[in-house]
Amino acid sequence: MKGVDGDMTRIPESDRDIMEKAIYLPMVLIILNRDIAVVKNSAFKLKQPYVDLIEETMKEIQRELAEAKQYMKKNKLAVFETKRDDAFTMYMFNYKGYEESHNYFNPRIRNKVQELMEAYLLKKHLSR
Repeated sequence: MKGVDGDMTRIPESDRDIMEKAIYLPMVLIILNRDIAVVKNSAFKLKQPYVDLIEETMKEIQRELAEAKQYMKKNKLAVFETKRDDAFTMYMFNYKGYEESHNYFNPRIRNKVQELMEAYLLKKHLSR
């Protein structure tokens, strides 16, 4: 099985997707946390609708992240950053006792985080 970074992987795609949530969702939360501070200190006339949108989005992401972490714990999965430079970030994936290193291109991480932010924010907006 080939992984997203081109490496061979023993991890099924469905589990890998959950493990990647444990990488990406905390990043989305960090950005939304910063953004909420910017909105609160902004010159916007009506800040509350933006604050509410961001807070509700964060709650949903926190719920999904908690589910992902629970699933990972139950299934003996773990992921952690092992190395970072200007171009790449390396993560160690522990899959039921088996370890795999995966390199992620930093601009790809940024694009994925932006994609997720848009999806979560638009989902909130479009569901009204």
